[in-house]
Amino acid sequence: MFDTAQSKKLKYMFSFIFLIHFVLASDSNSLRIGFWNVENLFDETNDAGVNDGEFALGGSKAMTPEVMSLKLKNLSEVLTKINPDIFGLCEVENRDMLERWNKACHVRNYEIVHYDSPDNRGIDVALFYDPLKVSIQDSKPIKVLLPSGGKTRDILLVKIESNGHPFYVFVNHWPSKYGGVEKTIPLRASAGKILRREVEKIIAKEPSADIIVMGDLNDEPTDPSVKKHLGASLDSSKLGKNDIILWNVMEAFHRNPQGSTYKYGGKDMVYDHLIVSPGLMDNRGWGLRPGSVSIFDGEKYRQHEGKYDGYPFRFWAGNRLLGGYSDHMPIYLEIELK
Repeated sequence: MFDTAQSKKLKYMFSFIFLIHFVLASDSNSLRIGFWNVENLFDETNDAGVNDGEFALGGSKAMTPEVMSLKLKNLSEVLTKINPDIFGLCEVENRDMLERWNKACHVRNYEIVHYDSPDNRGIDVALFYDPLKVSIQDSKPIKVLLPSGGKTRDILLVKIESNGHPFYVFVNHWPSKYGGVEKTIPLRASAGKILRREVEKIIAKEPSADIIVMGDLNDEPTDPSVKKHLGASLDSSKLGKNDIILWNVMEAFHRNPQGSTYKYGGKDMVYDHLIVSPGLMDNRGWGLRPGSVSIFDGEKYRQHEGKYDGYPFRFWAGNRLLGGYSDHMPIYLEIELK
């Protein structure tokens, strides 16, 4: 049992946390919106019909309750520090894991938008949101039909409202390069084309719609799937001209050794994207806050030795537990009412 001094200390601590959250939640004129590939947030059960056995108890990853606790603790640390109002996620197995993570994170009580995807590994995209800051008007999964006939993650579309002003968020996790770069190019091209059509549908009805596309696209900003098929330009001056309806705001981090969201073969890459529509640049409704686009980073969140120096500090390396965070860095931006 706590003594009186300990009880008072705990009471003041929780009161202070509540006060911080109340102040944050009462500021409805700005929102922090982020995305993170959380590197294989699987449960401990080997489910029939999906390729998840390595993460199950007794599997090759040597999963234990302690390992799962560490994974959730590390994810919660990062989520707490970013402190987003809305957070898109990928590489999550199911809603149960989202709820377990949310429970492990004590600063905010997020609500969840999630649909099961047909992916062979059983991983999905999802969205955390703070109901004290925003409300969900509508949501749906968008199927990505691949020319190979294979299965992949849905694209999640969510219509959100805050302070009487709506906006749209697309959460993506496009097909990987597993099996070969050239062989998988058409898969990501398909995802880009499907997403482009969905964006065009919204803008056709609402020309000044505020839209944020986020996700691990498994391609860089200058690759055809992103630049050509989705049509997202790195040049903000082209937005709204010659059918350019999307601006990829990750320009500052592209090919930047200090700003990669992912590394492979020693190469700094931007695989994780934030992309906006002209509506977020028109000084009406919601607008992108200048200088707010960021990669969550820090010394403890990257590796610092050998050939993996500068890589995101991941949780697993093959079947070896490193005990880090993820093989991708989180990204975020802020929007504000104009």
